[in-house]
Amino acid sequence: MHSKYGFALVCLGLMGCAEPDSAPDTVKAQACAPGVAQRVKVVMPPGDDPPWDEPAPVNLVDAQGTLYFAVNFRDGRSALWRSDGSDAGTFPVKSFPAVTPRRNRGLGGLVPVGSQVFFQVWNPDTGKELWVSDGTEAGTHLVADLMPGTADSSLRLPTALDGALSFFRLTPVAAGTQVELWRSDGTDSGTVQVVNFGVLAALQGQSLRGGDALLFFLVGPGSGTALWRTDGTASGTSFVKRLDADVVPLGDVRSPDSGAPGLFTLLDGPNTEVWKTDGSPTGTVRLDTFGRSMRLLGALGSSVYLTSADTTTRRMGLYRLSLAGGGKSTVKVLPNPYADMEGTTPYLQDTASSGGRLYLSVAIGSPFPGPAALRVGLWVTDGTAEGTVQLPVELSISEYYWSPLYATGMGAVLFGGDTSPLSYNEPWVTRGTAMSTGQAADIGGGGASPQGFARVGERVYFSAKDDTFEPQLWSLPADLACPPGPAPE
Repeated sequence: MHSKYGFALVCLGLMGCAEPDSAPDTVKAQACAPGVAQRVKVVMPPGDDPPWDEPAPVNLVDAQGTLYFAVNFRDGRSALWRSDGSDAGTFPVKSFPAVTPRRNRGLGGLVPVGSQVFFQVWNPDTGKELWVSDGTEAGTHLVADLMPGTADSSLRLPTALDGALSFFRLTPVAAGTQVELWRSDGTDSGTVQVVNFGVLAALQGQSLRGGDALLFFLVGPGSGTALWRTDGTASGTSFVKRLDADVVPLGDVRSPDSGAPGLFTLLDGPNTEVWKTDGSPTGTVRLDTFGRSMRLLGALGSSVYLTSADTTTRRMGLYRLSLAGGGKSTVKVLPNPYADMEGTTPYLQDTASSGGRLYLSVAIGSPFPGPAALRVGLWVTDGTAEGTVQLPVELSISEYYWSPLYATGMGAVLFGGDTSPLSYNEPWVTRGTAMSTGQAADIGGGGASPQGFARVGERVYFSAKDDTFEPQLWSLPADLACPPGPAPE
């Protein structure tokens, strides 16, 4: 975290930058009573470290009410863990020995399918391959050595579909790289290729859900950019629509939420195309095109909301577009107190949707070399100018830790925050107003850096650094509402 303080000293000492105002007194004190946040288990022994500033635990997922997660160590060891939320009920299912080289060989890619969880891990005999676990050591095993020998299998977009795991393989063949759709029930014999798309198609790295189907994007010379769908079977895999005659990069995607359709953007040169889809040809429609780079936030009611940063004025605008097409308008231009400084163009870090509001973390670029931000604020909007406000909290400006935004599904949004950008981040909570925004817990004297939020039942689990000086497994209630003040009506 040295970069944060290094920049602060340069800014204060050389440029005379004023320290940003502290948050109001209403949120200076800890908002929740001690004990609301609970450490579940010490999973990273003091003195051990996760690899290269990566969080631990990672890949937290819910498999029918049981939490699963991965713990990776700097020496290359890794383990699959499970938890019922108690200390005694939190334990490693299976451990894997140290490997060399260590980078990119940790355990990850957890996907729950029913009561099982699939994951990928490197083994010296098979390379990095697909494994499955039923929560017991005896029931944790290699699914199949899809790339025989020690070479790694290249698996993409693993997704639970109709009681099985669907995933794409990128397989090297003489003519190039072949894109294949596979399906697995967790057994060697039940792991089969479903569709071979050949070497002329390339898989885009993002997808979205559409009901019981996965919507994905294939590009290729001659075929252009196309949307496809699959339910994990050959008969249920079909071409939806050609989106462009050329290969066009995919921008942001948003799965259907609260009755809104799926959304995505295409980056056609300097232009940003905004699309909606319900997974059908007729329901896949280009809504409009902006003549500049845009970031997709999501939908509220009958409109889509996006942001764009102007590099000349160094301000970010919030824009609205009708889900029926057209109707583009500016909702609000967000202020930037540092706009007179070179290099301070704002940019979007993260977004969340909760309770009929969109949340966005907006970073102000630094005028100095390096990736650290000058300041990061949390904004909320109901889609109107007067309902677009900055909340009284500062988010991390470090290049090592961006504050995630996590909607609990019960009205609250969790994130890492503090009263000063020069402070280390602790878990904070908001329901969309200044009075409902406050610190949820004081976990680590040196900063908890909470991340990896995942809800299981009535609690949200996450990784946080605490008095062990290592990241450990913690939890908070999903309906957290202990700061004073109501949520927006």
